[in-house]
Amino acid sequence: MRIAVTGSSGKLGTVVVRELRAAGHEVIGLDAVGLRGPGFVQVDLTDYGQVVDALTSVGDQHDGVEALVHLAAIPAPGIRADVATFHNNIAVTFNVFWAALRLGITRIVYASSETVQGLPFDVPPPYVPVDEDYPARPESVYSLVKHLEEQLAIELVRWHPQASITALRFSNVMVPEDYAEFPAFDADPRLRKWNLWSYIDARDGAQAILRALEVAPAGFDRFLIAAADTVMTRPNAELIAEVFPGVEVRGDVGVNDSLFSTAKARRLLGYEPQHSWRDAQG
Repeated sequence: MRIAVTGSSGKLGTVVVRELRAAGHEVIGLDAVGLRGPGFVQVDLTDYGQVVDALTSVGDQHDGVEALVHLAAIPAPGIRADVATFHNNIAVTFNVFWAALRLGITRIVYASSETVQGLPFDVPPPYVPVDEDYPARPESVYSLVKHLEEQLAIELVRWHPQASITALRFSNVMVPEDYAEFPAFDADPRLRKWNLWSYIDARDGAQAILRALEVAPAGFDRFLIAAADTVMTRPNAELIAEVFPGVEVRGDVGVNDSLFSTAKARRLLGYEPQHSWRDAQG
């Protein structure tokens, strides 16, 4: 496929572009910043006209795309003022979704967020491992926008029944260079309690996107995407008892298995995480 990737210069976006190309797809990166050259278009995604133009054709770069991966956003709470985060992220997502559907691009995969699960879990989760089954619990403006984006997608596929929009609730994205600091997390389990000691290797994030592009049916669905393990070497039973006493434990949580359930993504997308920070410890 010829695939447009917004946010192509970001931490996850750079890996996604690389992995999609390695899988044989043609990729057009769309971002406000990035290296000039073939396969990249500089575009202000808050400007709807630029979005339409970039998805339609740009010089000899392309004459239209078949699928869209939307990763562009202010990527976390606390980076910009709340109102700036809201105005930027909701406008960009609406522009990208609306333009794609107007142009007949009906295969869309985008970055939702683990934060809709209730992060930073100052109010404990209803149960562990957490999954997609309980209602969204946004606790920040950033998370609120992610929740609203999912609601937007639900209505858009109702209006466009042929469209497929897949929301991937990515955990905290990591690359191998980040793994050197992981062993220090064991000293204080509260350092990473905010997302149940979860993470996602960017390469596995790219795999989830590729799988969704390939197999997601028409309609909307949401998936938690995380690594198979936690960032800790301390066992889950010990961590839960210390930090989240009284929270219901559903089933076997393993010794270091992720407390973000990826069972749904495994079952419906064929997602299978391949990378762990433990592999980098030698």
